Amino acid sequence: MKIILKKDHDKLGKTGEVVNVKDGFAMNYLIPNGVAMKATDSNMKVLDEIKKQQAKKFEKEIAEAQKLAGDLSGVQLEIRAKAADDIKLFGSVTSGTISEALIHKGFTIDKRNILLEEPIKELGSRTVEIKLAGNVMAQVNVSVVKDEA
Repeated sequence: MKIILKKDHDKLGKTGEVVNVKDGFAMNYLIPNGVAMKATDSNMKVLDEIKKQQAKKFEKEIAEAQKLAGDLSGVQLEIRAKAADDIKLFGSVTSGTISEALIHKGFTIDKRNILLEEPIKELGSRTVEIKLAGNVMAQVNVSVVKDEA
């Protein structure tokens, strides 16, 4: 029996794939548990329409991400932190700190998308990469300066 997978399945495949399985497995397990549906002509048309909509949505997300990457490329962040001397910080600057600084500049970026190998523990300037939708990456210049207050 041909079925369309509604959910990812370890042994059968990914969502949206059409696979052949034994009738009993499809009727007694996959279809009742919502993992799959029969591959009828009408279900295939619905699947094609869903795939088209997902492709359009993905293209729109990529276009927005590329625009955002262009906007972020000109951003210069200055983060003030307390330092013991002219190099070492008392604490560290994390992706959360950078995310908050971006919010003050008008950009809402999730801290999990800011790619820091390890927290910044020294004064100075560096370039930080931000992962946006798909494979779109942006770079932001971050300057950590000594807080004199």
